[in-house]
Amino acid sequence: MSDYRFHSIIFDMDGTLWDAVDTYAEIWNETYRLLGIDARMTRDQLLDCMGLTLGTIIKRLNPEGIDETQFTAVLREVDSRMMPAKGGTLYPGVSEGLARLAKHFPLFMVSNCGPHGLDYFLRYTGLQPYIKDTLTNGQTHLSKADNIKLIMERHSLTDAVYVGDTQTDCDAAHCAGIPMIYMDYGFGECSDADFRMHTFAELTDFLLTPQSPTGL
Repeated sequence: MSDYRFHSIIFDMDGTLWDAVDTYAEIWNETYRLLGIDARMTRDQLLDCMGLTLGTIIKRLNPEGIDETQFTAVLREVDSRMMPAKGGTLYPGVSEGLARLAKHFPLFMVSNCGPHGLDYFLRYTGLQPYIKDTLTNGQTHLSKADNIKLIMERHSLTDAVYVGDTQTDCDAAHCAGIPMIYMDYGFGECSDADFRMHTFAELTDFLLTPQSPTGL
């Protein structure tokens, strides 16, 4: 048995490991421009939708009358050009923390982003060596809870924990049968997380602290 509280760690991306919302807004606005749509996306609009699937965000934020299939196709093309180049900003301590954690735990990522979102993240940040596997809603079209379950089944994970920043992250983790650690510097609120952390350094130290003989 591991000396630590958990045997594997699954991370959310946006609001947990980095902030790329400004780039997402640029991508939406370039898509509007290419399609000749008189609309403007703002950071605040997207912040209100962080954690939701792309399809849900498109339905919620786009003006009426937009062809969703066409918009999604162009958005993904623009995304494939801009995200690898512009990326986002890692939160303090993430790069160092993942390097430390990867020495002791298998690390994974599950996100509601598009099919290539986690690939772009890992490529831009150079964090590929620390993450063993990823799953996204864009790949599987499954809920976050089901993707968490799927990655746990794929790797026979036991005593896993999900690290996120929203209530939907917490709900998904609990639905998948695992605890959730809430990073309160992120994009959302969370009322019933199992643990709460203020910084990634605090999270890293917490996860690397051996459990007491009586457990948690």
